[in-house]
Amino acid sequence: MKDFNWLKSFITLTIALLFTSTAVYAGGILTNTNLSARFARLMALEASTNADAAYYNPAGTIKLSEGFHFSFSNQSVFQERIITSSFAPMTGTGSKEFIGKASAPVVPSLQGVYRKGKWALSGNLAVIGGGGKATFNDGLPSFEAPIAMLVPSVTGFGMQAFPNATLKSKGYSIDQYMHGVNYIFGAQLGAAYEINEMFSVYGGFRLNIVQNEYEGHLTNLKLDIESQGLAGAGIPDQNGFTDPTYILGMIHSNVTDADTKNSLALAMKTASPEGANLESKQSGWGVAPIVGVHFSHQGLNIGAKYEFKNGLDIENKTTTDDTGMFKDGVNTANDTPALFTIGASYDILPSLTASAGFHYFFDKDASMANHKQRHLTGNTKEYLAGIEYTINPMFLVSIGGQITRYGLGDDFQSDLSFSVNSYSLGFGGAVNLSKNVQLNIGYFFTNYSDYNKTSTDYNGTKIAGTDVFSRTNKVFAAGIDFSF
Repeated sequence: MKDFNWLKSFITLTIALLFTSTAVYAGGILTNTNLSARFARLMALEASTNADAAYYNPAGTIKLSEGFHFSFSNQSVFQERIITSSFAPMTGTGSKEFIGKASAPVVPSLQGVYRKGKWALSGNLAVIGGGGKATFNDGLPSFEAPIAMLVPSVTGFGMQAFPNATLKSKGYSIDQYMHGVNYIFGAQLGAAYEINEMFSVYGGFRLNIVQNEYEGHLTNLKLDIESQGLAGAGIPDQNGFTDPTYILGMIHSNVTDADTKNSLALAMKTASPEGANLESKQSGWGVAPIVGVHFSHQGLNIGAKYEFKNGLDIENKTTTDDTGMFKDGVNTANDTPALFTIGASYDILPSLTASAGFHYFFDKDASMANHKQRHLTGNTKEYLAGIEYTINPMFLVSIGGQITRYGLGDDFQSDLSFSVNSYSLGFGGAVNLSKNVQLNIGYFFTNYSDYNKTSTDYNGTKIAGTDVFSRTNKVFAAGIDFSF
């Protein structure tokens, strides 16, 4: 008799989809770095001496004039995750696309600085990780592949249990809906001190608060069943889509393995109109120190900072969980990794400034769910550059770019959560509405490389298959900087 343990994997992977963090920003695997409208149009802000230095270069806030400085930005982020699958039982000789849409039309951030003498107190509020909503109306290959395997499995059972009659399956259908919301809110506070005209230092911390919400269902599983000569076993002659509960129940009564019986029971629940459901929230918080240093001399600014790892555990607050796998009160690791950044800006001309930056995320040292970080081959590196030109005292324009390179291994990647190397291009400008008020507008898009993952055991089916992972990403940002 066929082993039906893959049914448990089917349900597990389906509900686990709801626990996927969907980061829709520039930055590392778990961290967002585009927290300013200026980033969208310039990108390399690691040596910033504007109000957004509160995040990008906190030691550089000492270069602001005395008084209060604020930068408020909003970003509208739109992304698609695209998985192109080739798996014979599911796609035949061709391939099939699975598309997940994520959107975050309102993602605000606020940076603030108060400078007095040799001290500058600064802080920021922003979405430092995750960010947005993801909806999957057409499922994912990780749970459709096992459904596809249900067809030959039922047919095999029929051939073994009823050799003198007909019981086989030719197809399937299921209603599915998955929706998740994921945010890590960050609140940073610290102070910079001016050692002399060239050097300043910074010390501070960030409080990170995780808020996730997930809901979804799998209902009305149907199998295209052809049966003849099985009236005595309680299976009518038929040829078409039908509720498979009775047939799955028959298989359930003929197996002894506890895991297989539990999997079949859950599959039968999925076939009911009520289906298998999940409604859960997650929350957690943590605090990490941040230190920085800034150098300035004759049009040259160099900034560096180090953010320590933020150890985070998130707790399940579950209302409904038909899987029994996400029990209320259970904690899951969700660390924000340590981050080192360094960058420079230089005034080539009074009206022309060039900038460059580098990010290094210590992802392998950050604990993730199921120790996923162990499957990384290296840490994330990012390279940034930008140039800004002042047209006249009122208008300026800029352009920038970023290259992101991850240390990825096949075992790290899944259709539930994957990262792919990319480059981003951004452009925009600013308008000086008055001496102390500047309006910033920017747009950037990200071009992702494809990641090919081929497996001899595609999603636990013991059959070979391939997934090609990719994304699209577009971000529009607007913000206003003001001082007094």
